[in-house]
Order: sequence, then C-alpha cells, then structure tokens
Amino acid sequence: MMNELLRGVVSRARPGMDMLRACIAASLFALASSVGAASAQGESGDFIPLIEGKPFIHVLADGESVKIQRVQDPNYELTGYFAKTVRRCPPFCIHPMIAAPGVETIGEVEMFAFIEGPLRNGDGLLIDARTPQWYEKGTIPGAISIPFTDLPDDPKDGKWNRILSDFGATPRGDVGQVERTLEEWGLVDTKLKTEDWNFSAAKELVLFCNGPACDQSPRAIRALLDVGYPPEKLKYYRGGMQIWQLWGLTTHVPKKQ
Repeated sequence: MMNELLRGVVSRARPGMDMLRACIAASLFALASSVGAASAQGESGDFIPLIEGKPFIHVLADGESVKIQRVQDPNYELTGYFAKTVRRCPPFCIHPMIAAPGVETIGEVEMFAFIEGPLRNGDGLLIDARTPQWYEKGTIPGAISIPFTDLPDDPKDGKWNRILSDFGATPRGDVGQVERTLEEWGLVDTKLKTEDWNFSAAKELVLFCNGPACDQSPRAIRALLDVGYPPEKLKYYRGGMQIWQLWGLTTHVPKKQ
C-alpha cells in the first residue's frame, strides 16, 4: 500500500523540479507515516514503547542515527556481567542515590528527555565515565567517552584547561578591580563563575557508569565539582549500563578509532 501511494505521488509530477519536489514530498510522507504507524502500534499494545505514547527516540552516534527502543521479545532476560546481583564489597558496594549535594539524580524517563532536548540541541553532553575497555564493549547511544581517570584530582592541573573549554566554559583571565569589586558587593551575578572560570555557557552534563554499585561516574562528578563546575549543570544517571540493559534498551558499540 505504501509503495503504491509513493508511486502515485511521483507519477503525477512533471519533469525537472516538480519531480524533485515530488520525491522529497514522498519521502517526508513515508517518514511521517512510518512514525505514525509505529506510534499507533505502540498504543495498541503490540509494541512495547519507551513510555506511553513514545515508542522510540533517535540520537546521533558515530555520525549515524540510532533508534533507542525496548527489546520487543517478551522472554528477554538480562544475561552476562550485568545480570549478577552479588559482587565483593568493597569495591562493588551499593552507592547512595545522590552522587553529591546539588547534583540531580535522574532515571530513564529523564534520560530520554535529555537526549531529545539538550543533547540533540547541542546544549548538553552525555558522558560515559567508565574506563575505555568498558566503553568499547557498548554504551548508551549518543554518549562520548571521558573516563573518570582522565579528570585530574588537582583543580590546578593544566589538563583542566582543555577539558573545561571543551565543555563550553571560558577562562576568566585577569579580572579588573572594578569588576572584582562589583562582584564582591553582589552587584554582578557570579553564580556560575569561579576565580578562574566562567561557566555561564558551559554545557549540561549527564554522567553514568556501570550502575548503582559503580563509583566511576560519582568520582568524575566530584572531580568536576572540585574544579568549580556548577552542580546545577551536572546530572547523575545512577542506573547506568546495568539498569539501562535491564529495561532492554538499545546499546551502541562505538566504531574503532
């Protein structure tokens, strides 16, 4: 039926630009129809959606569009490393819900909103804080690898200059006496500024690792806070890869660099 409709649209077009416009229109129609059909399927109960009314979302990963959705096999069970419920503690102890004061902990629904909002708009970054060996096995689509081991413990370490600049922060340089005085008097907003950095345009960061018993993303968050990154611009996905896969959500194996 769909192919017949597309052929009908194209067959009625005149040569030249009309044909081009017809092809574009047909493609858009096919896309809209497929999304609508998937939505209807999700609402009918035959398709297991991410949440009610949202069957899937798309995100760019390695320059390609990746569909994030649930596994549709009703017999799906988590296997392998993330299916284990008992590990030695320490180091694999259950971590608190809050990674650090002021840093919001989010779940899967909030993650979907972040992917469709700040991440897609370029205002946010999704950070896999695990070591590269973990990242290479599979990650959340759209995530970039910034291992917690790459974030220096010393806030004065010169490596922070590149890292924070990549996140959208700007060095303050020499602040004049007038501006400094205005800041001290509270006449200039300094909420997103430190002695060395201006975080006003810094990106919103969502960090994750292997799950509730993993301390790699909490350590990365603490390092960012120590260097002055505003807690309101940081979010902690505590569920990590374990809970992401428990829900049967799409994972992505990054391309070899």
